Amino acid sequence: MYLKTDGIVLRETEYKDNDKLLTILTRENGQVTAKARGVKSRTSKLRAGCQLLTFSEFTLLDYQGRYLVTEAVPKEMFPRLREDVELLSLASYFAQVTEAISQEDAPDPELLSLLLNSLYVLGRESRPQILVKAVFELRAMCLAGYLPDLSGCAVCGDPEPDRFDVRGGILCCASCSAGEGLRLPVSPGSLAAMRYLVSCDAKRLFSFRLE
Repeated sequence: MYLKTDGIVLRETEYKDNDKLLTILTRENGQVTAKARGVKSRTSKLRAGCQLLTFSEFTLLDYQGRYLVTEAVPKEMFPRLREDVELLSLASYFAQVTEAISQEDAPDPELLSLLLNSLYVLGRESRPQILVKAVFELRAMCLAGYLPDLSGCAVCGDPEPDRFDVRGGILCCASCSAGEGLRLPVSPGSLAAMRYLVSCDAKRLFSFRLE
């Protein structure tokens, strides 16, 4: 049985002499592990489409519960990310987080969209790296089920508090006691951005400016 699906390579592990085991986040089947035979050979037709952080159209053969890559047509390779060690490091971190929170046989198109959008913006260098990282992390945590309560101070109810409790995932005022977790100062602009990011359309994640 053959499966044709779009997906991005989150991890590549060398296997035998010329093969690799790929961890792929697919659009229809969630996270899958597939073997790419002979992909390390320079003449392999799979070589380009099976690289780390490459978004490809994969054709997978499902044989006895295991996937084998029979075709991989690259759709986006994010070349700019491969030319800068800092960009590549951050992009690889995004892939590792995505691998940790995605699941097998559980399609998560919004997580795939988040990763692709973050890599695209990172490669264009249209936003500071630290901002792209913050956007990705907050949205990824929301998708993983760790949605923070940003409605107002958890103690007094003030709608514009100035602290964020990292452990509790709640807002609070500097003068309010809300446990012993790490409380970080949060500016009005940052708070507005956080509130936007947890609920905005996936296609508009980076449609805001922040000083």
